[in-house]
Amino acid sequence: MKVIGDGELKGRTLSPIVAVTQIPLLQMQIAFAIGLLGVYIGWRGIIAKMTGFYDMAGAFKYLLFGIVSGMIFAVASDEMILQFAVIESKLNIIYAFIVSLIIGASESALVMFLLGRPKIVSLRASTPYGWTLGLGMGAMITSVLIVRLFDPVLPGSEFSGFDAISIVIALSIAVIACLGNALISTYQGVGILTSTRFKTFYVSTLCRGVLILGLIFVLWQPLIIIFFSTVIFYYWPTAQTKWLPLGMTPAASQAFRRTMRQDEKIRIAANNRVRGERVENTQELLDIDSEE
Repeated sequence: MKVIGDGELKGRTLSPIVAVTQIPLLQMQIAFAIGLLGVYIGWRGIIAKMTGFYDMAGAFKYLLFGIVSGMIFAVASDEMILQFAVIESKLNIIYAFIVSLIIGASESALVMFLLGRPKIVSLRASTPYGWTLGLGMGAMITSVLIVRLFDPVLPGSEFSGFDAISIVIALSIAVIACLGNALISTYQGVGILTSTRFKTFYVSTLCRGVLILGLIFVLWQPLIIIFFSTVIFYYWPTAQTKWLPLGMTPAASQAFRRTMRQDEKIRIAANNRVRGERVENTQELLDIDSEE
């Protein structure tokens, strides 16, 4: 039996998918749970509102595709950028960004392949499938980064460890990573449906590279969250009103717009109602339908 000496142990490094030191199993489970929480927020925020207008079974399948492929890209980002470039300081910021662009290009190529298949394009499902695919990818890089964040001896970070501040940072990473990847993948879906897939490929590659590098630096500089939050909230309405509805058939899009107008009218009537009177006027709702 081979005996490993102290010198051999010092030369060994831990697997890139775990933190520098072994964190408790409970904290690791919490890290992955927070990652999946980002999926829930992204699903409830848009997809759940459009139930009945999309193929939900297909959207869920692409969520699983995102989770499986996202873990591969998350490990690559952790090993090649966080571990090799940042913690071990073997690459400067320029080379680290180039590596993040390579990983981003690989993600964008996979997304373009999955969303650009003839069957998906014929169903006009590239945008909703892109949204759920991005949610799955974002959840996996979130989980890996949070495991790193919960490591109390993360080199150079004043926010590492398992406490209230790190949990808040972890929740912010989950929202940014999941929604950011979902927006980028949906944008690629728009490019496929509008025959501009190569333009969106290059733009999405750049955006993914910035997002990957930025999320890693959040572990040391949490204020970067403000920048990404601003960008996400700026494009959120565009995704809801333009990008995702583009994936509907004309009949489904018409029915969806009608439903949204009816919901808005009922909500306004409920807020302004007088006790004892009807909340909505059925005839007015029928007039809304006739506008189509």
